[in-house]
Amino acid sequence: MKFFFDKDADLTVLQGKTIAVLGFGSQGSTQAQNMKDSGLKIIVGLKKNSKSVSLAKKLGFEVMSAAKAVKKADIIHFLIPDQVQAKVFKKEIEPFLDKTKSLCFAHGLNIVLEKIVPPKGIDVFMFAPHAPGPAVRELFLQNSGVPALFAIHQNASGKARQTVLAMAKACGFTRAGVYEVSFEQETFSDLFAEQTVLCGGLSELVKNGFETLVEAGYPKELAFFSTAYEIKLIAKLLAENGVEGMFAKISNTAEYGSRTRGPRIIDKKTKQTMKQILKEIESKKFGKEWLKESENGLVTLFALRKQAKNHSLQKTFESLKKQLI
Repeated sequence: MKFFFDKDADLTVLQGKTIAVLGFGSQGSTQAQNMKDSGLKIIVGLKKNSKSVSLAKKLGFEVMSAAKAVKKADIIHFLIPDQVQAKVFKKEIEPFLDKTKSLCFAHGLNIVLEKIVPPKGIDVFMFAPHAPGPAVRELFLQNSGVPALFAIHQNASGKARQTVLAMAKACGFTRAGVYEVSFEQETFSDLFAEQTVLCGGLSELVKNGFETLVEAGYPKELAFFSTAYEIKLIAKLLAENGVEGMFAKISNTAEYGSRTRGPRIIDKKTKQTMKQILKEIESKKFGKEWLKESENGLVTLFALRKQAKNHSLQKTFESLKKQLI
């Protein structure tokens, strides 16, 4: 894949443009600050009762409703939760779109599921960093950045690529490098990685390891430190050195045990399950299921949260967290 860096992006294409950042959460606040610090004109669209209004104003942003922000902006950067995007788009964005405006996303779910169908005459694109919001801001302030991807859904003006690259540069992403994919590739790979490896798979692996040690009579504190706490250290080694680089930096005992026993935990059956989950994502079954869950008041999600909060792994963490900070 081709990577684009600072030299490939030109901020002057955004001169005289107003960018409306809708939403001011982890990514919205950091990207808005980075683009503002890069010299771009940024306004923020929020609900009147949003807890983020005071913070955005404190940071020097002009804050208004999403509809007013869309009217004033040339580019609408959509950074509100997936489950409410379609409703907000229909009510506060679509009525005010014309050929002079562009629409930018940070995740492609609603476009891929066709819950949002933008008018044909406008540019529609996306960029998304491979890092949480706080890291995006922290590295930007260190004159560095995180890698990111970008995608173009509609290029009505013929200048969508220049525009999205300029926005990525303003956020600091082209310092590390950005690369192009499709909306479908971003959406499906992101959901797959979250569910099977980064969040879903990892949390279940930790929980089962913790339970196995505790059920065998080991102290909960020892089980927590052995299976959960050290993950951040190993993850750092892996991210910075690759899998083989990580193995080179641990003991021979740990390496031998990992190479011989690891495949017994993550085996062919696990991979088959991963393939099935990927099929559910690519067929849009999961996306439809998630939006239906949202429409039904997140009953299943809230029940799962309650169950997880009562698990002894979480309670052990809470008893130790003062020592961990």
